[in-house]
Amino acid sequence: MSILVNRDTRVLIQGITGRVGRAQTTYMLAEGTQIVAGVTPGKGGTVEQGVPVFDHVGDAVRVRGADMSLLFVPPAVAEDAVAETLDAGIRMLVLITEGIPVHTTMRIRRRVEDAGARLVGPATPGVITPGQCKVGIMPARFFTPGPVGIVSRSGTLSYEVSAQLSAAGIGQSTVVGLGADPVVGTDIVELLQLFDEDPETRVVVLVGEVGGTQEERAARFVAQGMRTPLLAYVAGRCAVADVPMGHAGALVREGAGAVVDKIAAFEAAGVPVAASPGCIVDLVRRLLAPDHASSSTHAVVT
Repeated sequence: MSILVNRDTRVLIQGITGRVGRAQTTYMLAEGTQIVAGVTPGKGGTVEQGVPVFDHVGDAVRVRGADMSLLFVPPAVAEDAVAETLDAGIRMLVLITEGIPVHTTMRIRRRVEDAGARLVGPATPGVITPGQCKVGIMPARFFTPGPVGIVSRSGTLSYEVSAQLSAAGIGQSTVVGLGADPVVGTDIVELLQLFDEDPETRVVVLVGEVGGTQEERAARFVAQGMRTPLLAYVAGRCAVADVPMGHAGALVREGAGAVVDKIAAFEAAGVPVAASPGCIVDLVRRLLAPDHASSSTHAVVT
């Protein structure tokens, strides 16, 4: 099985006629994603790569029946675009856009929650269930179907980890890019809950990084009774306090967000922690082994 997306997901793309939207539509169609409609104001009635384009999300949903929206929209209109999507009845959104102000994202998240919807992003590479559906900008050649779920705060590290697993003959159930901003629509714990409920996800890899407290909350969730084996890697051992490292979400402040604190939280919860991305494959193999013990593993794997 999978989480969030599968071969039956009917995707609408907001911004389908833009440079990025058009290119990514090509790649998603090649992976079998059901892109049923596009939306670009002023381009209604045109066709993009066989996909009908509408001026408004409501019209696209009424005519084509989309159940997920992928948004390639500028930061200045992201809030209005999300509101239009929710008003049209779509309850699953993936927001690729980078550079959205934090307070705007907070308003977006509140509106999504009030609507009973789910938002992945912003600043996310998207979601992929290999062999079934790709929603976003992830390079599909790195992913293969299999039993390992991945949730990552880093887009490129999600590609690297998936590529290494695939090269070792270990596929992925679903890979989710959490989003790189300090505030995101769906956090790590929510995604771990979804993976834990998926009977075909046998191991989950969490790729964390400096900044924020999501990893610590994930460790508490594991300690409270997550059934699916989890392993973690935390990037940013060399991060300097109060200096942004790569993007807005990776900021260590005094007393919060340091790698050592995150590793300590995982160890206390019995979650094995890889010392580097190159250690993840061997650790996954151990957790997938038929004789894998259910007892906790308090170790940093080197």
